[in-house]
Amino acid sequence: MHYVTDRVVVLLNLKFIKMDYLALFFIFILGSVVGSFLNVVIFRLGTDDKIVNSRSKCLACSHQLAWYDLFPVFSFLSLGGKCRYCKAKISWQYPLVEIATGILFATLFFQIFQNYDFIFSNFISYFFLIFIFSALIVIFVFDLRHYIIPDEVIYPAIIISFLLVLLKSFLAGGTFNYLFFMNFLASAFLAGGFFMFLVIITKGKGMGGGDIKLGFLMGLVLGLPNILLALFLAFISGALVGVFLIALGRKKMKSMLPFGPFLIFGFSVSYFWGSKIIGWYWGSFLF
Repeated sequence: MHYVTDRVVVLLNLKFIKMDYLALFFIFILGSVVGSFLNVVIFRLGTDDKIVNSRSKCLACSHQLAWYDLFPVFSFLSLGGKCRYCKAKISWQYPLVEIATGILFATLFFQIFQNYDFIFSNFISYFFLIFIFSALIVIFVFDLRHYIIPDEVIYPAIIISFLLVLLKSFLAGGTFNYLFFMNFLASAFLAGGFFMFLVIITKGKGMGGGDIKLGFLMGLVLGLPNILLALFLAFISGALVGVFLIALGRKKMKSMLPFGPFLIFGFSVSYFWGSKIIGWYWGSFLF
């Protein structure tokens, strides 16, 4: 009897594992579709092309693309990374953004719903996080391409983040949780104020206004002390990449280097592993 029961439990567990993988696969596909849209946003921001109502076209020959040219990742691979009509090379940005978005959607879904906690607050958190990470992907690539953090993306992300912090402050404990609210607000002003200080002392040559807004957004999402880890990782990674590029002759000491991607790298590491890293650091420091 125990053997039969154990057998049933094992089969049920395997069934749930298969369902998990299937769900994550579909979430990845959904994320890659969103990533395809993010590519459109990245390429059309700051241009006369409408983001939603304008048909997709080849950037080289301006030929309108058919529906079968627009499958995320698959179309790029099936075409060999070249335009079907003019044979011009398609930027690797397209599949990389689509894959990265798909992985983030699936990872966040697994993180939030791994215990099958399909409750309303978890859905709110999930949709908020995929919105924030989607915005950060756009900022990451756009800043790499143009050395600008677009206001059209950063301001909505800040507003949504502030409203969520406000909502969570009311939901935490049944009454307004002042300490919770002030933690994230202080984190935002700390990061934003730090970059404002750098902009002032460097007279805009070391940092830009976009870094102030991005730092403020990061603080609103991460809170204390995770924002401190994110800033530390951003500066360390930025310095290492800068030295590496100088050693390769790709940059000079006075060359500009977009800092937004490094901030987003620090944000991502701090969001997913911040608590573990901080716990390990303080544990090794104290003992």
